[in-house]
Amino acid sequence: MAQRKVIITCAVTGAIHTPSMSPHLPITAEQIADAAVGAAEAGAAIVHLHARHPADGRPDQSPEGFSPFLQVIKQRCDAVINITTGGAPTMTIEQRVKPAATFRPEVASLNMGSMNFGLFGMLNRFKEFQHPWEKEYLSDKGIIFRNSFADIEYILTTCRENGTRFEFECYDTSHLYNLKYFFDQGVVTGPLFIQTVFGLQGGIGAHPEDVLHMKRTADRLFGENYRWSVLGAGRNQLPIAAMAAAMGGNVRVGLEDSLWAGPGRLAASNAEQVRLARQIVEGLGLEIATPDEAREMLALKGADKVGF
Repeated sequence: MAQRKVIITCAVTGAIHTPSMSPHLPITAEQIADAAVGAAEAGAAIVHLHARHPADGRPDQSPEGFSPFLQVIKQRCDAVINITTGGAPTMTIEQRVKPAATFRPEVASLNMGSMNFGLFGMLNRFKEFQHPWEKEYLSDKGIIFRNSFADIEYILTTCRENGTRFEFECYDTSHLYNLKYFFDQGVVTGPLFIQTVFGLQGGIGAHPEDVLHMKRTADRLFGENYRWSVLGAGRNQLPIAAMAAAMGGNVRVGLEDSLWAGPGRLAASNAEQVRLARQIVEGLGLEIATPDEAREMLALKGADKVGF
């Protein structure tokens, strides 16, 4: 049997963590570009990208926020570029899809269901903030991350003619069933790239049984029509990555999902987390996928067909 390759995705900044939490969180376009290229050089085949306002680090889902770093990353490395349509849960669906619609990437992320979105637990660890927006954003217990069937369909149809494929982010079992609906309707086709998300307040937990349950459900719903990847939030990042890699899955790491490289130790870079994931994968006797191998595994259109 041919040796299986493991895709490492790196989500370099996201919209969950705030600048006061880590001096290593990329904020400016230059920092985001450097972080993405560093992750690719460490072994990430895919880089998952958000933008931020350079002055205070707030999430920024304008095309103008993305344009300063997209082409720089493309010129400096061969990684697959994945643009978020999640943005932040405080944004409208029209705002969230605009960068992917504008730049037509090989991959865009897509959240597959509405959910309570709790960031307030971070206030137990982080007490001091540089910018007023941070504490207000984190302490809101009323956030509902809306991803209705109409919202999901809007993103899919908006990007349909661009040849963009999706990282389907599934935070709970129902999200897998939502994806199955769109798959059965022929709106999406395999191979589906399913990112199961564990340990975020409001979604499924991070117990090994939760990981097994999501994998069994996806197997039953999609059979051979999907590629499985996992995202463990916070301290769950590497244990869940190890479990999934041993079970035939792919892994996602990065400062979007966790600020840590060990107990009480902040990761100095996204590249450090990629190297830790790579050690796990190679320690299992597996190989990491190159960007071109990831493109083949996920049936992507190629970097020459994007809009940047």
